[in-house]
Amino acid sequence: MGGMVDRSVLVSGGGIAGSTAAYWLAKAGWSVTIVERAADTRSSGNPVDVRGGAVAIARQMGIWRRLEEAATGVERLVFVDADGRPQATIRTRQRVDRHQEVEVARNELVGLLLEKARENSLIIRDDSITALHQDGGGIDVEFQRTPSRRFDLVVGADGLHSTVRRVAFGPEERFSRQFGMFVGTVPAPVPIEDPLTVLLYNEPGTSLTIHPAGGKPGFAFIFRGQRDFDHRDAEQGRRLVESTYAGGRWLTTLALEEWGASSDRYFDAVTRVDVPQWSAGRVVLLGDAASCISLFGEGSSSAIVGAKTLADAIAAHPGDHTAAFGGYEHTHRKHVRPLLRGAGIASRLLVPKTQSGITMRNAVLNALPFRNKQRTADSQR
Repeated sequence: MGGMVDRSVLVSGGGIAGSTAAYWLAKAGWSVTIVERAADTRSSGNPVDVRGGAVAIARQMGIWRRLEEAATGVERLVFVDADGRPQATIRTRQRVDRHQEVEVARNELVGLLLEKARENSLIIRDDSITALHQDGGGIDVEFQRTPSRRFDLVVGADGLHSTVRRVAFGPEERFSRQFGMFVGTVPAPVPIEDPLTVLLYNEPGTSLTIHPAGGKPGFAFIFRGQRDFDHRDAEQGRRLVESTYAGGRWLTTLALEEWGASSDRYFDAVTRVDVPQWSAGRVVLLGDAASCISLFGEGSSSAIVGAKTLADAIAAHPGDHTAAFGGYEHTHRKHVRPLLRGAGIASRLLVPKTQSGITMRNAVLNALPFRNKQRTADSQR
């Protein structure tokens, strides 16, 4: 590692993918800087999963026990009617699975990963990249506030609406398209009867969920729709939820009151991101910036696995970023492909388009052998 100290990498984004990549790159001997635009629009308490290959990585990073302590503990999803009566149930987690996967609030996961990354990385907060200039020896990076700096590599781990992708690869609309659904979340300060159960109510084309989230419950509005939407326009998102859910039953009136009054709202279109090649010279994309169907497709676990895959590839080819990025992309595309294919199934399960679709979904779930309901639940994660 002696010759590695002068190799520098800038990671744009201090979220799940960026923090994980920064930790492993620093362990491999790279000088790591993270630039993080702190004003993240994603609601902090949304629950996410750590499962599959991400579990071993979390254990290696020394955060698994703390993730288990922070777990929501949720074990089932219950579909209810307008009076709140159960119509069908899916087990989302078996008790024996607790040491193989965990569901936590997103801010808990990000906080733990960033804490580990911070041990050996420099963090530039409240800033963002504005320009990238590559040449044969490195890449000059211009920031909104920080003076320009030169790095060997830049990792774009800055999410669905990635700045690095826009600057280095082209405008967002070239790589992302709407999936035909929207999602909004807001805290739900209501008493929770069962902390292990998520409740979900459907009307045709819409769902309203209340998630106990380990004592910090939240409402989620997930609904179908095709319309132009600007993710930077918070008012547009607020109005879209209110108009779509007006007159809805079950807890809709209460949920809309919280939605209108809260300052902690998250809203965006469910978006499919597909970048034909994840690298451009010395710049590489990671996590949702490279490939995702937001909300579906195990984004958090996939981000952790992808970050480790990228760091391993860079460590294996320290002087050849082209080979490193190519190896990472080849390996990780195989990992994400089946996850993305499951998104259509998950969307039909959670948000049927018609009343007959809701009825049929419930009938099918009720006819399943109990042990198979777990596998069905896996398709919605």
